[in-house]
Amino acid sequence: MYLSSLATANPPHLFTQAETWLALQSHPDFGALKPRSVSLLEKILTHGGSGIESRQFTAADLAPVFRQDAEDLNRSFERHAPALAAQALAKALQKSGLAPEKIDALFLCTCTGYLCPGPSSHVAETLGLRPDAYLCDLVGLGCGAAIPTLRAAHGYLAANPSHTVAVVAVEISSAAFYIDDDPGVLISLCLFGDGAAAAILTGKPTYEGCRSFHSFDTHHVPADREKIRFTNSAGKLKNQLHRSVPALAAQAVSTLFAKLPEKPTQILAHSGGRDVIEAIETALPDFHLTETREVLRRHGNMSSPSLLFALEERLRTHPDPEPLWLTAFGAGFAAHACALA
Repeated sequence: MYLSSLATANPPHLFTQAETWLALQSHPDFGALKPRSVSLLEKILTHGGSGIESRQFTAADLAPVFRQDAEDLNRSFERHAPALAAQALAKALQKSGLAPEKIDALFLCTCTGYLCPGPSSHVAETLGLRPDAYLCDLVGLGCGAAIPTLRAAHGYLAANPSHTVAVVAVEISSAAFYIDDDPGVLISLCLFGDGAAAAILTGKPTYEGCRSFHSFDTHHVPADREKIRFTNSAGKLKNQLHRSVPALAAQAVSTLFAKLPEKPTQILAHSGGRDVIEAIETALPDFHLTETREVLRRHGNMSSPSLLFALEERLRTHPDPEPLWLTAFGAGFAAHACALA
């Protein structure tokens, strides 16, 4: 499976961590938070240790976001996820020089909201994909979803090598924001941002030096499922995060890395957070996750699109072909990997 083009998109509203802290304080329930909760928020958002400088959100004013009920949050996802996904895919199509009607299949992953029909239907309508284009929405895969979605596209292209496929990862993380004393909810408020990424893929190379995805792999640890997942809290998505997640991610990534026949030039990982990045670098000391850190710094943790943001950054700064290894992890507990050569 060959990469024809890759593009990313973010909402236009950028907030520093300090600005997020001010918006949180304007929430009417902020004063009801426990002192430990307030201290945690202030530490992450104002002390500069999170590795995040800014994040982008679909809302121009964050204060009302934190006041939304479950219905409002879902409406936010329904309004913004298809639009942001379409924006990323339109940019990828422009880069590849393709018209939308040339797309034979669209695979789209998300976990921060639910639509039926899925966002792919809305994206297809917005961009003008053919009525017979195959549309497939993958949900429930969490932060690691980009690689399983690429793998699904890989299987489709193996059966249809003359086709052209689009893969989109989109998350409106702010559609799962609210105020609560639960540490997972609070940390989510401090780390996650909104974003989308899109790739155009073909079964045959479209130009000299065209890079190919291969060697897909996955590792599931169901015993640790409760350590990181979405639960339902009065109709809202509640991000359940355990303090052991960085160690779990490093262990799972190490398990996948140990199976590689040859070492890559660079590892690109989902930017789960500063502690996750440091844990992986400790487990694999020959690599520095430079692009992963840069994505976290500029955008925060965007969940599933984050890995493709890191890949875009690497291809921008290192245009010469080189062996790359991509890994992403999250709900399950699951970790996924593939190679790009």
